[in-house]
Formats: sequence, C-alpha cells, structure tokens
Amino acid sequence: MRKVLWLSTVIFVCFGALQAAPDSDSGKPQYTSDNKLLAPKNFRQWIFLSSGLGMSYSPQGADHLMFTNVFVPQWAYSEFLKSGKWPEQTMFVVEERGSQTKGSINKAGHFQTDLMGYGVEVKDSTHFPEKWAYFNFEENTKSAQANPKAACFDCHEQHAAVEHSFTQFYPTLKPVAKKFGTYKQERENVD
Repeated sequence: MRKVLWLSTVIFVCFGALQAAPDSDSGKPQYTSDNKLLAPKNFRQWIFLSSGLGMSYSPQGADHLMFTNVFVPQWAYSEFLKSGKWPEQTMFVVEERGSQTKGSINKAGHFQTDLMGYGVEVKDSTHFPEKWAYFNFEENTKSAQANPKAACFDCHEQHAAVEHSFTQFYPTLKPVAKKFGTYKQERENVD
C-alpha cells in the first residue's frame, strides 16, 4: 500500500511540474528574463490566414518578389471569430520566403522557395504598454528584442483595418470583422 501511495505521489508531482512549465507550443508568447520574445514553435501548424506575393508598403517596391505567409494560433483565431477582436497574447507570424518561376515542371507563375526570415506580432499589454510589439527572426534565431516603435508599430497603428492587424488582406476574416463592427473600412482606401 505504501508503494502505491508513493508511486501516486510521484506521478502527481511530476504531472504538476509539467503543467507549471511554460508551454512553448501553446501559441502564446514566451519571454526570456530580459523581455526578449522566444521564437514561436510549430507555427506552421497554426491557422493559415493568407499569403502575399511581392507586397510592399513603399512606392518603390522591393528589389525581389517575396512570398509572405501569415499564421495565427488556433485559440486566437477561434476568439476572433466570436468577437471580431484579437485576444490578449495573440501572436501573428509572417513567414517570408523567396519566390521562383522556373523549376522542375513549372513553366509560368511563381512558387515558394527558401525561408528568408519571419516577423512576429504580439498583443500583450502585460509586457508592452502599447499592447502590440513586433519582432524579427531568422531561421535559427532563438529570441528577439522588440523592434523600435517607429518601425512596424506606427505603420500598423495608421493602416491596420482591425486593431493592429492587416485584416484587409485576410479574406476569410474580413467579413467576420465587418459583422462585429470592428473593421475600419477607410483603411482599404489609402492612396
């Protein structure tokens, strides 16, 4: 009986320790002790929102065509569907990939190639007074410091259709935001 009680206690303590450890696969932000964001794990298993090709927010454009793939965790996506707003600790990953036109049997159009890096957008008012912060990662980067506010933050503040997200480019979420009245229609009509 003592052996069974001891084994039950060990299992309970081990299970409790596992539950208390940070879950890097939760789709929620994890930070280092100096407030750097840890690289999100398994984001390609999240909800795929959209992809862009050669998008640029400046008139001169980019010197090369790049694909951008946008992912958001399942739990945040589900909450957005209920309210048209992003819950606290939402993370977006914008994966950047090269593009190519000729390869294998492809004779026209573009396909995605190597990873060029990725950006992460985080909504977390417990870590950032402005709620939103932006980070850049390369393939093997383990953690990153938030970008200066004058970069991504200001652009999202001025042009995002829902909170700080460019929902105007997410065709499946645009009608949801419109239904809940969280969509800023004027953000589509920028010259």
